[in-house]
Amino acid sequence: MKNVTVHRYGHDINTDLILPGQYLNLFKEEDLKPHCLEGLDPEFITRVQIGDVLIAGKNFGTGSSREHAPIAIKASGISCVIATSFARIFYRNAINIGLPVFECPELVEHAKMGDIIDVDIASGTFILNAVSFQAQPFPAIIHEILKAGGLVPYISRKTM
Repeated sequence: MKNVTVHRYGHDINTDLILPGQYLNLFKEEDLKPHCLEGLDPEFITRVQIGDVLIAGKNFGTGSSREHAPIAIKASGISCVIATSFARIFYRNAINIGLPVFECPELVEHAKMGDIIDVDIASGTFILNAVSFQAQPFPAIIHEILKAGGLVPYISRKTM
């Protein structure tokens, strides 16, 4: 994706900031989407466009193990999340629901809210302000899971 917008946030963004607990009774993407990042930035959902990138500092997704948070991010149109580091369960939940997540501290350090970025998810390459950044590319199996839309669709296709 070329020329998409950066939505930049800080450190220790927990799952309650990503999707406040009062919405845990919702399960459908279309119901979760309007509440994405509501606890952190209530205006986020009015600014985000399909393909945009969410960038944050260290320990992104800390908190509960619920999948609601990455589902809401994916439903909002975010193409990937780039952070300094992720809470381990959030990282795995994101992959499981088909949301690409990358650790790239150098990029995080340079990114600002509203910057324009080019994204190559397959290679883990990002161009921000004419500077190229390289995240660790995904192994082939993770590419397949993401391409399928998540772990459940991937397994369903494999068993057909």
